[in-house]
Order: sequence, then C-alpha cells, then structure tokens
Amino acid sequence: MTTITFDTLKFANTLKSAGVPPAQAEAEATAISEILEVNLKDLVTKDDLQREMRDMEQRLIIKLGAIHSL
Repeated sequence: MTTITFDTLKFANTLKSAGVPPAQAEAEATAISEILEVNLKDLVTKDDLQREMRDMEQRLIIKLGAIHSL
C-alpha cells in the first residue's frame, strides 16, 4: 500500500487566499483529508500488482505442468 500526503494547512491557506472564510476553508480541508484517507487506503501499487502477477504466473505454471503430465 502506498501513502499519499495531503497538506491540509496548505489547502486551507489556498482557500483562504481565494476569499473563503477561515472556518469553511479549514472544514473543507479536514473533509477532503478524511475522504482521501478512506478512499485511498486500499490503493495498490505497481509492486503489489507485479507480485500478484508473479503469483498468478506460478499457479498457472503448476496447473499447466499437471495438465501436460496427463
């Protein structure tokens, strides 16, 4: 699993600079941070996919070997 960094302070400050009231900017930053945490916790990496593909390849080799020996 990979970690994605979300800078809530920078995001809130960007909103404040654009004229968003401070309380709203901070609430939006917190909400987005929570959404990212929930939705990205199961995100897989290339390494995860490559490992799964290697495992699948090994299972296929074993099954094909069994079929070939018939």
